Amino acid sequence: MQHRFLTIRCLPKRRIATVKDDGTVEFEVPVDVDPHVLSCGLRDEHIEVAEEESPEADIQCIPPLQVVILIVGTRGDVQPFIAIGKRLQEYGHRVRLATHSNFKEFVLTAGLEFYPLGGDPKVLAGYMVKNKGFLPSNPSEIPIQRNQMKEIIYSLLPACKEPDPDSGIPFKADAIIANPPAYGHTHVAEALKVPVHIFFTMPWTPTSEFPHPLSRVKQPAGYRLSYQIVDSMIWLGIRDMINDVRKKKLKLRPVTYLSGSQGSDSDVPHGYIWSPHLVPKPKDWGPKIDVVGFCFLDLATNYEPPESLVKWLEAGPEPIYIGFGSLPVQEPERMTQIIVDALEQTGQRGIINKGWGGLGNLAEPKDFVYLLDNVPHDWLFLRCKAVVHHGGAGTTAAGLKAACPTTIVPFFGDQPFWGERVHARGVGPPPIPVDEFSLPKLVGAIKFMLDPKVKERANELAKAMENEDGVTGAVKAFLKHLHHKKPEREPSLVQSSLFSISRCFRCS
Repeated sequence: MQHRFLTIRCLPKRRIATVKDDGTVEFEVPVDVDPHVLSCGLRDEHIEVAEEESPEADIQCIPPLQVVILIVGTRGDVQPFIAIGKRLQEYGHRVRLATHSNFKEFVLTAGLEFYPLGGDPKVLAGYMVKNKGFLPSNPSEIPIQRNQMKEIIYSLLPACKEPDPDSGIPFKADAIIANPPAYGHTHVAEALKVPVHIFFTMPWTPTSEFPHPLSRVKQPAGYRLSYQIVDSMIWLGIRDMINDVRKKKLKLRPVTYLSGSQGSDSDVPHGYIWSPHLVPKPKDWGPKIDVVGFCFLDLATNYEPPESLVKWLEAGPEPIYIGFGSLPVQEPERMTQIIVDALEQTGQRGIINKGWGGLGNLAEPKDFVYLLDNVPHDWLFLRCKAVVHHGGAGTTAAGLKAACPTTIVPFFGDQPFWGERVHARGVGPPPIPVDEFSLPKLVGAIKFMLDPKVKERANELAKAMENEDGVTGAVKAFLKHLHHKKPEREPSLVQSSLFSISRCFRCS
């Protein structure tokens, strides 16, 4: 499906939405459309105003469950779910974390069971960096993403019911936790007749307070609609694969052209992994939606840093951390030179994380620069005065928890969203899109972060986040909704997001 040419049009032949060359969805709300009309057809539980929740269920009384966690993405996507899985184990549940093979050792070392999902996170990350998200910006990119998605979708059912691939111990999921890019999760849950709970580090539920992170819409009147449009665009690209797996593997009837990407159950609870002190829960999110707080995995306690790093840190003032994790960098030599020059011009010491992007190839060593591979952020950031990174939710959370002023250099997806939120909170400069990364902008960002007022605000935010326990919040949200789970509705009763759009705009 060539997403680039998918458009939604309204009479008289007005184009509402299209996928831009950077992979984001851009649309304009017609000036003659009543803003109230834009909420028509949206799912009721997303429209209702948040209510005071009933007293917490006695989640300790829920019998031991076999829980599978289906996660698609990079290491930063996997890490918070390892923390959630470990906490579920403490409540007495058996947990299998199913994700890409690259992270097998990471999962097993944490003490969780592992099952391999399809897809290669390096290929997925490279694709998303190039396309700025899930949607392809060029027809030649479509087969790459479709092959990855097909591998993922077809691996979900085995992940929920096949024996452990190493030990042979049987497994059958009683409940599913998943993130949205594991497309097919709701369909597998329907086939197995088990509940599913979606957790994510970026907004995926319609709200009038901000647009979908993968969309570009200027008018607040279109914010809610942006979620429906992005969902519809993604669904058009995967519906044939979903229906193929429903028919061949899940033994379910196909879902309609108009069903939407999340499938048969519009009553799925969602939990969002970020601090309400950074982004409060929108007022139009109902009781099925929780903002649980950032989920931190303690990696610092057992970490033993190399002696050379400890000596370098002790030899001078606190450095600035600069790194982009597992994201590929298009011009690593150029970016490295910009970083070194910016540190030199501002008189700062810096730690460069080489990551998957290949940063740090210096023509000659610099005593004010230290090059490293992966180091636990919860250990390192406490020893830094500021951080510059891609803006993944986990890295953003670690920097803010350590009271570090933060500059975000977004590559794709939710990263621009976090860059804007950090700047709005006053703890960092405006984000610098990776395509606009330059020496003057980085120098300006460093100077912004060195302002004592910015550090003061970073300290205030870190203190506010201090008492949050997102991991416990996520586990309690999961068990709470599990306790109150209602019977699933039939697919035929689900109102289509595409139908909603056509009805709202009276499309022909």
